[in-house]
Amino acid sequence: MYTIPRSLSRGMILLLAAASALGPVAMQIMLPAIPIVRESFDISTGTAQLTLSLSMFSIALATLIYGPLSDRFGRRPVMLAGISITVLGSCLCMLAGSIEWLIAGRIVQAAGGAVGLVLARAIVRDVYDAADAAGIIATLVMVMVVMPMISPLVGGELMVRYDWHSIFYLVAVIAIIMLIAMYKFLPETLSGPLAFTGIISMLKGFVSLFRSRVFAAYAFNVAFISVVFFTFISAAPEIMVTVLKRPPNEYGYYFVMVPAAFMAGSYLARSLSKRMGIHRMIAMGSKLSIAGIVIALVLHLAGLVHPLALFVPIALTTLGNGISLPNAQAGAINEFPHMAGSASGLTGFLQMALSALAAQLVALLFNGTVYPMLLLMLVASLISLASFMLVKKI
Repeated sequence: MYTIPRSLSRGMILLLAAASALGPVAMQIMLPAIPIVRESFDISTGTAQLTLSLSMFSIALATLIYGPLSDRFGRRPVMLAGISITVLGSCLCMLAGSIEWLIAGRIVQAAGGAVGLVLARAIVRDVYDAADAAGIIATLVMVMVVMPMISPLVGGELMVRYDWHSIFYLVAVIAIIMLIAMYKFLPETLSGPLAFTGIISMLKGFVSLFRSRVFAAYAFNVAFISVVFFTFISAAPEIMVTVLKRPPNEYGYYFVMVPAAFMAGSYLARSLSKRMGIHRMIAMGSKLSIAGIVIALVLHLAGLVHPLALFVPIALTTLGNGISLPNAQAGAINEFPHMAGSASGLTGFLQMALSALAAQLVALLFNGTVYPMLLLMLVASLISLASFMLVKKI
């Protein structure tokens, strides 16, 4: 049995937020480098793209593993192990002399970085009840989304000044600093270990979670909120250039309002969740999300083909996502407090796996207009709302 701290310091919350962003940052910081990697190794675009797609898949799978391991062995040792794996993967990438080794390094790096996605939320839930946890998780989500948004800009600047290897030097240094800080300051928050009897037992644990219609409803609400977000960031750069006929450098200027709106929504969630309750906050966020997508569709059907006609309504959508997401995550992991790690891991897997599929689907459906992207976002928002309504009916 461990002595659980009554609260987490502001510094520890920020450190957990940084840990939750480590995997996504390591994944997305390489985006500007993919064309250079393709030229460097003289490979096809599809092969070079594996450095991204397989890292996303690696994160999705790793999120399934860390939760049960942390339920058995404790949050602290598993967090330290995961960050150590991130350092190892980054070093493999730095030393890669072939595309095969680079892809392998990216898979290892992503698998390690996924630890923060799972355990940061589980640690918060260990310490706080559902209402308080929603506010803290809002901070985690805000950092987890905003830092990956900035990371491609950082990666691009490193590419201009150095080469693609410099990206992995930076990630390795960040991970080492985080590892030292976690080793010194992270307390153990698990009240007592759960038995872990192997992979079959772990899969049975996931099945038992899904037998709860409440957990499943919250988990799919979380997953499809993420699908909305990742669908947009996957398709918007191409739409900006080919549909809206704008130069690529303008994308960053318009895109600023999207993560800013998400941050605003997360701030509202952090401030109001305890007072209003997670159900009212999820309902509010879901309605704003759908409204933003519908407004964007109406504006483009009316012939208003301008970046503001796309980015302003989608900013309203991401404002709603910022309100809903932390509350839905808190609801999912609160359903089984004694299995918070497994619940968080399974929820994270659904987020990453479905978002990766959506990113590929929107590329396949692209027809030179905004409509495939907006319609896919609308469908995902409606499924997310339907999942939440199932919670209310149970």
